[in-house]
Amino acid sequence: MTTVIGQLINALQLGSIYALVALGYSMVYGIISLLNFAHGDIIMVGAYAAWFIMTSLNSFLPFGAVAAIAVVFSILICTLLGAGIEKVAYAPLRSAPRLSLLITAIGVSYFLENMAQMIFGAGAKSVPNIISIGSFHVGKMTVSWTSAITLIVSVISMAVLTVFVKKTKMGKAMRAVSEDVGTAQLMGINPNKTISLTFAIGSALAGIGSILYCCAYAQASPTMGSMLGLKAFVAAVLGGIGSIPGAVLGGFAIGLAETLVSSVGLSVWKDAIVFAILIIVLIFKPAGILGKKKIEKV
Repeated sequence: MTTVIGQLINALQLGSIYALVALGYSMVYGIISLLNFAHGDIIMVGAYAAWFIMTSLNSFLPFGAVAAIAVVFSILICTLLGAGIEKVAYAPLRSAPRLSLLITAIGVSYFLENMAQMIFGAGAKSVPNIISIGSFHVGKMTVSWTSAITLIVSVISMAVLTVFVKKTKMGKAMRAVSEDVGTAQLMGINPNKTISLTFAIGSALAGIGSILYCCAYAQASPTMGSMLGLKAFVAAVLGGIGSIPGAVLGGFAIGLAETLVSSVGLSVWKDAIVFAILIIVLIFKPAGILGKKKIEKV
């Protein structure tokens, strides 16, 4: 039983990270129907930002202060980068075919990966442990503070996002633009400002995800965002892309699936299982678990 609970905690930790990243995919797709494949690479930039602060300031400031600065700096860099990419790469193509936006997103992804490789090199950088406070005991089971804090931060972030989208004026504007851009514009809503805010929020969540990912795996590399982003995309599709609760559900489901496969000694197959889930979902329930079928008039 202790082993089962321990694996469940690992699944929740991993699923929390996937859920945060999947939320960025779902928010952007829900508002402009764009699969932002550069989203995973924003996480990579956040990881390098955390590594830079942790290694540069570690000799001058106390560890706690350096860790706090690294967290804030990483989230800020990801937020600004996401908003900047939207303005430079996506906004000029707002009225272009969706395929053009998709190709642009893939191009931005490769651009960020190659820029990181040019600046930091192809090898992985070791990120100092931001959360270095050991573990605690629950009965006979040992739980790391990294796992607990990852789960707590993820749940709080998702709850705050849900309240923001449901209760605030800008959240209502985001929902209105996702339903009908033209009608929202007639009601006095600025679609460009709303879309930019959506990218900024999704990228901020990616920044939080990058910190939590570094706490769990403690390394940054130019290609780290590719597989992480793809798995989060699978989570978003599984839950119902465009649905915030669906992204959360899909993230935890993918985290659980990976952990179960690894726990039975088939860790080399965990990536294959994730994409097998994607194929099964697209065949039998393309809208996802919580997604809604859209009927288009022609």
